[in-house]
Amino acid sequence: VQLQAFGGGSVQTGDSLRLSCEVSGATPDWYVVAWFRQAPGKEREGVASIDNDYGLDYYAESLNGRFRISTDNTKKQVYLQMNNLSLEDTAVYYCALKSGAYLSLRTPYTYWGQGTVVTVSS
Repeated sequence: VQLQAFGGGSVQTGDSLRLSCEVSGATPDWYVVAWFRQAPGKEREGVASIDNDYGLDYYAESLNGRFRISTDNTKKQVYLQMNNLSLEDTAVYYCALKSGAYLSLRTPYTYWGQGTVVTVSS
């Protein structure tokens, strides 16, 4: 299984940005894809997750509803729509995959993409 994240860039506070994660290879029948991020000098944190079967999603509480995760199963892509970006959203964003349907961001994810950088400036 391979994951490739792209769509990062430099934006200003209040802007929106959409990240994409392309999933390829022999994926399990049921799996969850999640977005994580790691800001400079901070630990990696989970952002959002979605399952490939029912499209159920889960979000970190700290996002206050600004982000939305979605999936296009025909293309095997997972998106992260980020709205009203703030300086604190600056980070390297990673997508990751695990088998099953448990949406938790705290359990181990097996496969990881290489990350895409999001920089928010004022």
